[in-house]
Formats: sequence, C-alpha cells, structure tokens
Amino acid sequence: MYDREAAVRYADKWWDGRNPAFPSFDVDCTNYISQCLLAGGAPMHGYPNRTQGWWIRGGTWSFSWSVAHSLRWYLGTSKKGLTATQVSSAEQLGLGDVIAYDFEGDGRYDHSTIVTAKDGSVPLVNAHTYNAQHRHWAYKDSYASTPEARYIFFKINDTFS
Repeated sequence: MYDREAAVRYADKWWDGRNPAFPSFDVDCTNYISQCLLAGGAPMHGYPNRTQGWWIRGGTWSFSWSVAHSLRWYLGTSKKGLTATQVSSAEQLGLGDVIAYDFEGDGRYDHSTIVTAKDGSVPLVNAHTYNAQHRHWAYKDSYASTPEARYIFFKINDTFS
C-alpha cells in the first residue's frame, strides 16, 4: 500500500538537502522523486538490468530511478510493482503523485516533481536540481519553462502487484 503521507514527509524533510544514504546528481530531480516514492513504500524490481524496472541497489540504479524521461516511461507503462495511472489534469492529483515535465515540448521529459501540498485544488510540488518546496506545479516562472511546455500527470496507484 502506497503511504502518501510518508512520501510527503520524506519530500518535505529532504527538499533542500541530500540524504547521504543515496547518491546525489547534478541533475537530481528524479533521484529525489524516486527516494520519495521509496519512502512511501513503492516496491523496487528489475535489478540488475538498468533498462528495466525501477530500483537502486549495491551502488547502481535503473535509468528510471534517476532520469526524468525514463521515469516518465516507466510510470506510463509499468504493470508490476510501482505503477501509476495517467490523468488529464493537475487538479486530479493528490499528495504523493508525480508530474513529468517536457519544458521544450520536444517529447523529451526533463524534470520530475512530487505533489506535497494543495492550494485549494491546485497542486504544490517539491523538487530537486533547483530545490523547491510547495511550488506551483506549472513552473511558469521557471527559466526552463517555454510556451511549448507539456506535462504528464501520474496518480500513483495505492496498491502494488
């Protein structure tokens, strides 16, 4: 069972720092989101194949653990372990859900965030790389955002197979 509150507690604890129990990357957004999902009880699978599953173990990790575009494809297609359902709007997301960002609109997703609060129906997110806590989900004020930006909204499934 996905513990959304535990995922958010982790996200709020580490939003402005790095947990020394995990590797840290210059582009750390997806590594951080993966840590949050793991803290919420998401099961790992696929080791040792870096191109399959979602996992970190023994000093190595899957691409989906640390690369935004890979996590986007993993969440969009996984039928085992950590799974998600794509929804059509940010307002359908709850705490512990994930947003994938394609800032250039070129089909390559380059950022990941986790929903950690809501302002009415509007999700607020935490992120790494440029550390953020309870930021408006759309990132319209970000230097990376363009008018072509696209988003995918993932509702993390509460039960795991």
